[in-house]
Amino acid sequence: MSDDQKTLAKLIDGFRFAMLTSVQADGSLVAHPLTVQESEFDGDLWFIVAKDSPVASHLHINSQAGVSLSSKDTWVSLTGTATLVDDDAKLKELWTSSTEAWFPGGPEDPNITLLKFNAEGAEYWTSEGSSIVRAAKLLAGTRPDGTNEKVEL
Repeated sequence: MSDDQKTLAKLIDGFRFAMLTSVQADGSLVAHPLTVQESEFDGDLWFIVAKDSPVASHLHINSQAGVSLSSKDTWVSLTGTATLVDDDAKLKELWTSSTEAWFPGGPEDPNITLLKFNAEGAEYWTSEGSSIVRAAKLLAGTRPDGTNEKVEL
């Protein structure tokens, strides 16, 4: 793993929620809020979705997808493919009590499946300093300190 990939993995490991963008049947894009299910990024992100959800139906037509993650000082954009995976052992491994709120039938619910996003490219931005320092720089017409990198996976 390259240094850029390690930096990207470290940034992604801090996120709990993501927006996955899929392609609808008419070719338009739509974003879906999802919970990241695995804490360690290795090029793949795992999500739990309903088999009858819009995102699942989109992926049956077109597996191209994007994932966006953001916080007050870090932004990550991933491009890649997403597939639906029926794997009971992996589902139970990723299952958490917070997942139960969305899927009260538990991991045995036949309408639940895994969504595996395989990242092929990434770009990230970080902003350094406190929000007050960043705001002051913006007001002064100065670009805040930070990093922007593209990463091939």
